[in-house]
Amino acid sequence: MTSVLITGCAGFIGSALVNQWLAETDWQLIGVDKLGYAGLRESLVPALDHPRFALNVADICDGPALHALFSAVRPDAVVHLAAESHVDRSIDAPAAFIQTNLVGTAMLLEAARAHWESLSPANRAAFRFLHVSTDEVFGALGPSGRFDEQSPHAPNSPYSATKAGADHLVRAWHRSYGLPVLTTHSPNNYGPRQLPEKLIPRMLVQALRGEALPVYGDGGNVRDWLHVDDHAHALRTVLERGVVGESYCVGGGTELSNLDLVHRLCNLLDRRRPANAPHARNIAFVADRPGHDWRYAIDGSKLERMLGWAPRVDFADGLAATVDWYLDHPAWLSLAMTRLERSN
Repeated sequence: MTSVLITGCAGFIGSALVNQWLAETDWQLIGVDKLGYAGLRESLVPALDHPRFALNVADICDGPALHALFSAVRPDAVVHLAAESHVDRSIDAPAAFIQTNLVGTAMLLEAARAHWESLSPANRAAFRFLHVSTDEVFGALGPSGRFDEQSPHAPNSPYSATKAGADHLVRAWHRSYGLPVLTTHSPNNYGPRQLPEKLIPRMLVQALRGEALPVYGDGGNVRDWLHVDDHAHALRTVLERGVVGESYCVGGGTELSNLDLVHRLCNLLDRRRPANAPHARNIAFVADRPGHDWRYAIDGSKLERMLGWAPRVDFADGLAATVDWYLDHPAWLSLAMTRLERSN
């Protein structure tokens, strides 16, 4: 493998993946991103100046543009990260999620299939299409159990429903056309360069401003957390060694209630910004999100057993480093907040 096309490369996970893979592989990376509100060119610094990275501004819903790009760059693999991903936005305005997550995935699959069918037999055998999905497609868990690769799809939000639909499209293109696909499902990611509409950076921003820290319901909803750098490493492991047609759950190994997580963030900020301590006094419980899934947890044993992957970042260390990154990058955070406010 020498060249990989990455959709959604300027997003949170995409930019982490680009930065890590440039440092740890000799691959040529072809980035694709429409640079919407969640795709920041600034998240790709310093990759933008790297000789093995090229950013292409394009929408995955634009079929002709995708076909032209595949013809021009002739990638050995595709990593599909581009998606609308914020649950609250999907509840307020589902059409954009249907367009990007379903129509965009179909357009990308067709462009990839046309490219794959044009390859030599050896290159066809080596080609891979890695579809990056989420644990939310499986619905909600009770107080016990974990999702695994055999869990049925049972999405409960427009976001998770469109991601589940994308999963089915990817499976269908494999079964109907033979496209060599791989699928991963990950839990909540955290780390640097995450847009402040997601829980951790949003709480950090509002705590720094001295604003209320809104927690849905009683804060008891539980999530499994995975550092974004661990996720990027897992995706490379699956791309390099995964079995065609298989799916792999990427476990974070850290289950926390939302309230527990917010308290941990407040404790970290109390030590770093003691003038405003205790930050936890600003926690405010608000009306719950419609259809709010109670608990997610991932069983990542297949990925560990079959491909030898396990998380490398300790959650306490990763969370502290994440807080420090945001505090040390006020310009990026200000830009991200401006983009987010203009999109609302």
